[in-house]
Amino acid sequence: DLVNKEFVFPQATNDSHVPLRAKPEQALQNFTLCLRSYTDPTRPHGLFSYATEAQDNDILLFKPKPSEYRLYVGGEFVTFRVPEGVVASEHVCASWESATGIAEFWLNGKPWPRKGLQRGYAVGAEAAILLGQEQDAFGGGFDVYNSFSGELADVYLWDVGLSPDKMRAAYQSLRLPPALLAWKSLSYEVKGDVVVKPRLRE
Repeated sequence: DLVNKEFVFPQATNDSHVPLRAKPEQALQNFTLCLRSYTDPTRPHGLFSYATEAQDNDILLFKPKPSEYRLYVGGEFVTFRVPEGVVASEHVCASWESATGIAEFWLNGKPWPRKGLQRGYAVGAEAAILLGQEQDAFGGGFDVYNSFSGELADVYLWDVGLSPDKMRAAYQSLRLPPALLAWKSLSYEVKGDVVVKPRLRE
């Protein structure tokens, strides 16, 4: 149970990451990913990476610069432009549904205009899932330039698209439905220089 704690990545490295253990029983036709990050690097960095043998960016939440997030599904991506302001904790939720290809993006409890990609695709079930690096190969292929440094918390992955009410509940840290990956019951390892610390901010 990591409630009121966070993973601190003190510096950029080509090896520090947090593998997460979750086994989707079947390919994902829908998903919702949520997490909270607090960081000040302006270079590109990976936040959440879900790779399969067939596709290293089957799900990837990537921030190429302070004013953009990219959501990858099956190797293709859509870009969501966000305000570039002072360094602040950012809570992000991204969801995708195969039937329509619609991708939703929520920042700090507010929805952005929806976009579309990979209609009819299915995300593979046998995955290497990790925080803090972007995988260029299954379970590895890390590049220090794309590594995360800062603080990560409140990581969740569902195999459904969450309703708007639940998206807002995730931002407010309210009660949430059972998830494939849940911050309250996370099965994880720490590799390299990553430290679990109490949360500093409310």
